[in-house]
Amino acid sequence: MNNSPIGIFDSGIGGLSILKEINRVLPNENTIYLADNKNCPYGNKNISEIIKLSLKNASVLIEMNCKIIVIACNTATTNAIKEIRNSFSVPVIGIEPAIKPAILNTKTNKIGVLATEMTLTSNLFNQTSNKFSDNIEIIEQIGFGLVNLIEKGNINKENTKQLLKSYIDPMLDSNIDQLVLGCTHYHFLIPIIRQIIPEKITIQDPNKAIAKQIKKILKSENLENSLKSNYKNKVYANGNTEIIRNIINSNGEVNSLDF
Repeated sequence: MNNSPIGIFDSGIGGLSILKEINRVLPNENTIYLADNKNCPYGNKNISEIIKLSLKNASVLIEMNCKIIVIACNTATTNAIKEIRNSFSVPVIGIEPAIKPAILNTKTNKIGVLATEMTLTSNLFNQTSNKFSDNIEIIEQIGFGLVNLIEKGNINKENTKQLLKSYIDPMLDSNIDQLVLGCTHYHFLIPIIRQIIPEKITIQDPNKAIAKQIKKILKSENLENSLKSNYKNKVYANGNTEIIRNIINSNGEVNSLDF
């Protein structure tokens, strides 16, 4: 199993930012990435459908002999990680909004969270928020429409910036000093977000922490790749592959796959 790939899935291109960090932190590890963009976005689906799609994705990765599963989707993690862990014997790592570091670092005691509807309403998100949020005000905002714009490649369009501004401005009026990105897709919006928010506001993006956690789990489970070679990425999408190819460039192959 040591030389088997790390399996990663997301509803679309969002998790590619995590893939990039995995490549940087774990240069000897091979990866398989599934973009379920045929069913994207997950954030407006009901819980049972999110669980069904997440289990399907995990099953495909197991069939591809992956040694660990990374759920590179906040919505899938917060709604389906328990079911995935109960269904498969390999280690499963999820991603949650970085509420804890935001709370630990806030000076104004006010933090903003931009996420999908199904992440903000999930039990796991609320448990995490309640656990760490004594005397902290959390201003939540659903990022309606953002994932669709990103999936269509409209990241740098003026309408995307204006939509973002309409979501973030009320948080700024509330005097937040931490902005938590609760969807992996939103990572690609950071350059635009930086144009909207003051420099003093910290953007909490968990990608680096997730890559370090994967490294820790691989070591503790004795699953590190013993072959010292540069990583190889295999990316599969069951929908449009054009945007993914533009992001991946020469860092791996992108294939269409019906799953």
